Amino acid sequence: MSSKESCRSELRIAIRQLSDRCLYSASKWAAEQLVGIEHDPVKFTPSNTRFQRGSSSIRRKYKTHDVTVTPIAGVSYVATPVMEEDGLVDDDFYLQAKAYFDCREYKRAAHVLRDQNGRKSVFLRCYALYLAGEKRKEEEMIELEGPLGKSDAVNRELVSLERELSTLRNNGKIDPFGLYLYGLVLKQKGSENLARTVLVESVNSYPWNWNVWTELQSLCKTVDILNSLNLNSHWMKDFFLASVYQELRMHNDSLSKYEYLLGTFGNSNYIQAQIAKAQYSLREFDQVEAIFEELLSNDPYRVEDMDMYSNVLYAKECFSALSYLAHRVFLTDKYRPESCCIIGNYYSLKGQHEKAVVYFRRALKLNKNFLSAWTLMGHEFVEMKNTPAAVDAYRRAVDIDPRDYRAWYGLGQAYEMMGMPLYALHYFKKSVFLQPNDSRLWIAMAQCYETDQLRMLDEAVKCYRRAANCNDREAIALHNLARLLSELGRPEEAAFYYKKDLERMESEEREGPKMVEALLYLAKYYRAQKKFEEAEVYCTRLLDYTGPERETAKSILRGMRTVQSGFPSMDVEHFPPNPF
Repeated sequence: MSSKESCRSELRIAIRQLSDRCLYSASKWAAEQLVGIEHDPVKFTPSNTRFQRGSSSIRRKYKTHDVTVTPIAGVSYVATPVMEEDGLVDDDFYLQAKAYFDCREYKRAAHVLRDQNGRKSVFLRCYALYLAGEKRKEEEMIELEGPLGKSDAVNRELVSLERELSTLRNNGKIDPFGLYLYGLVLKQKGSENLARTVLVESVNSYPWNWNVWTELQSLCKTVDILNSLNLNSHWMKDFFLASVYQELRMHNDSLSKYEYLLGTFGNSNYIQAQIAKAQYSLREFDQVEAIFEELLSNDPYRVEDMDMYSNVLYAKECFSALSYLAHRVFLTDKYRPESCCIIGNYYSLKGQHEKAVVYFRRALKLNKNFLSAWTLMGHEFVEMKNTPAAVDAYRRAVDIDPRDYRAWYGLGQAYEMMGMPLYALHYFKKSVFLQPNDSRLWIAMAQCYETDQLRMLDEAVKCYRRAANCNDREAIALHNLARLLSELGRPEEAAFYYKKDLERMESEEREGPKMVEALLYLAKYYRAQKKFEEAEVYCTRLLDYTGPERETAKSILRGMRTVQSGFPSMDVEHFPPNPF
């Protein structure tokens, strides 16, 4: 990586250039990274720096080794490209067009620049036409919306824009921003291979436009496609790779990249949030909660990514914390999709599912492609036993992002509720392919295999084994696996897993019917194996209970003592395949 001062200088120039071309989201991203660059501790003291998080608990948690600001061994970075401005721009016309653009009068902006030939002017004119087409498409989608909320509306400017931008590229008269727009047009028209090529040309010429990297990321659907990209080695590529790895479910690789970037951008809120996302996918909820608490302390009016924080609080049933977060975002900006989802989660945790649906619908009115809202609304419909509505919501989610394993899992749950295990199994398989380390998905598949319609018990055993090896937090897999092996007449394996389940319950200090079942099975198993000492240990523990298991334990103990004394007893019985 280049030095911190070099990164800082590059970002300052990029912010001005991106803002000048009305690429405000990319400018905002660059500004956040600029502020995130750590200052030299020799030159800066706590009194004159904005953020002092270099020694925070989160930094220590994720920076497991010193990360230098020079390239790692074997990696060299290309010289930072410098984009030359053309001299064909009439500032007066450009400023007028930019003013119209900022007021969302896109057609007027394009009209002002109709006779301007400078690359900067051509980009703004074409970009204004593109957004005018998008605006009209959105209006048509509302006017012509079908029964399932779908519409065939298209951006009518794409054809003419593709023709013009293609000619400019072929004649070498297009700048990196024009290439970005051309790639955007190609992507919308379905020409993904050419779109990738054009977007790579753009980032290699001008690497600081985060919008280009984002569009390129959406076209990298497999690791093979990612590896085929001919990208220059620039520090912006590290941000891109970290983000793509996350989308491709390569969470540990993503964390390693972000950890490396912390060497320079140690105060970056963006990197902290991305680390939280990766940890969320790995279901490390305690660590995610700690990161978001620190993010909110440093950026108290932040709404971006806070919906994920609300999901964590919901999963942990932190009612007061979720209530406080919902109130906070409501006062900050209640008309953001993230805010609506947070409030929806709050009402869902209270059991007010109808009210939660109202807020998830509101989020979708603000952004119909807000993936989280579709998925969460599907969950609410499942809770309300409205399976047709749940299926529709989940299908809309997978239409937006086919890699969202939660929506596929939700579809499986919905079909399982309707008593259609084959359909449910199909969707569970899709979800487990995308998230193979989530024990809940393997358990759901196993339960499908166990249904009366399928009875594929050997397959269920395989699924429970996978779930048990995937950090089964709910402690379902071990018990179900032991029970199923017992039903299949495999007592040695069943005893092994009952014992593991018992050890886990003891370590977590949990009591209940599952512990009684494990103790009873192990007592009978060791009695049948004539390992009376082990059987006596489990029987003795059962004597502490007051139910019928106490009498069963007494009967087993009497039988063992009779056998040990050499007299036959009616209490002695052969060990059956299923002792229950």
